[in-house]
Amino acid sequence: MPVVGYYAWNLTGRGERPCVRDDTTELSYAQFAARVDAAAAQFERLGVSAGSVVAAWLPNRVELLVAMMAAWRLRATATPVNPAFLLSEAKRQIDDCDAALVVVDRPQPELARPTLAVDDLHVDPDPAWQPPAEPVPDDIALLIYTSGSTGVPKGVELTHANLQYMGSAIGANSDLSAADHALLILPLFHVNAIAVSFLAPVLAGGQLSITGSFSVSRFFDDVARLRPTYFSAVPTIYAILVSSMPPHADLSSLRFAICGAAPISRELLAKAQDVLGLPILEGYGLTEGTCASACNPLHGQRKPGTVGPALPGQRIAIVDDEGKPLPAGVPGEVVIAGPSIMRGYLNLPAATARTVRDGWLHTGDVGVLDDDGYLTLVDRIKDMIIGGGENLYPKEIENALAQHCAVLEAAVVGRPDDVYGEVPVAYVVAYPDATVTGEELLDHLSSRLTRSKLPVSVTVVDDLPRNPVGKIDKPTLRIRARSVAHST
Repeated sequence: MPVVGYYAWNLTGRGERPCVRDDTTELSYAQFAARVDAAAAQFERLGVSAGSVVAAWLPNRVELLVAMMAAWRLRATATPVNPAFLLSEAKRQIDDCDAALVVVDRPQPELARPTLAVDDLHVDPDPAWQPPAEPVPDDIALLIYTSGSTGVPKGVELTHANLQYMGSAIGANSDLSAADHALLILPLFHVNAIAVSFLAPVLAGGQLSITGSFSVSRFFDDVARLRPTYFSAVPTIYAILVSSMPPHADLSSLRFAICGAAPISRELLAKAQDVLGLPILEGYGLTEGTCASACNPLHGQRKPGTVGPALPGQRIAIVDDEGKPLPAGVPGEVVIAGPSIMRGYLNLPAATARTVRDGWLHTGDVGVLDDDGYLTLVDRIKDMIIGGGENLYPKEIENALAQHCAVLEAAVVGRPDDVYGEVPVAYVVAYPDATVTGEELLDHLSSRLTRSKLPVSVTVVDDLPRNPVGKIDKPTLRIRARSVAHST
């Protein structure tokens, strides 16, 4: 099988079959390939060559995928940039990777490097253009930048081999075929959308529809109109869908959904499956692992509360502080090995060496494997609260809060304390039609957690801060908790 690149969508018999669409453009496989060739020839004339980086600072649209594939056509690397970034944030990423070309949707002279307006992308191939050699498995295909929640964002180098494996593994885990149709609702600057909603269906010969900014009404309208067979979303989106699903919504085309990027509570997962009427496959992975390393299967045993077993070809182990393997049932750090592991962090050899050791990706997550190899996440190591000498895991408290019928979302962080070192504080979002107080929730927790694990406060809020990929932004919550403590 060829690597993910120019020929991935142009296999025998695909020519006029539908490939990709957005609100304004609909392309067959042959038309998509032609657009990619046209853009690749244009990029080459603008100085892009093998080893160059092409940045795409665009919202979700067909042209973003065209630009990415055109870079691959030239054995160059693509880096998608968050369209919501301020100029300074985008410039930091673009300068860090020394992009040879930036595809933009509006003029950006402050970038001080070559730019190409998306509306000026060529759409008709040049018959005289001679394409270069195909990309090879070890070529770096993508630079995906981390969210920076633990420091300065880092460019994660993912190869064509990484992407080929991931698209194929996700397709196999969910039994994708040419009949499948992904509704792409997550941002394309994140590897989840690229791997799960683009590469996986395209490698299977299926199609994808790219939606604009997510909204509840748009989601249900798009499902009824476009008839997709699956979608991938984060827990926040599932929480919104189950609390706002209109009566008589037509979801009959959907055969499953995928949940990733952040842990979903057992209660929300069960409610979402019941309300939407379809299986939701919870998975787990990091950008450094090309999206997914574990996932509950579509066909086979799914264990609520777990993120499933390792995807075929990958290995998951639990290790102690010294890196020694731990037996089933004992929590420790989750480490991953296999064909999904990144090449490294761009220009950061020391950070790469700390993260990937002897072929194992050290995730910084605490987890436990059961006897069947299913992984349950306990928490992030960095999120652990040490109060009075005892290790407290916020996720345990969050799970207990989620058992209350009024709780839509919960987040727990540590707050500095003169006596205990740190104490847990909780922030909760209630369902739209529910009313609950912090005192009621503390009473709810008192029968589920030992006294040492009880948060010192539970605050009901309208929403929780989030980072660019939709995860709850705990660093911001910690700052909020500290500021409240200092003001009292």
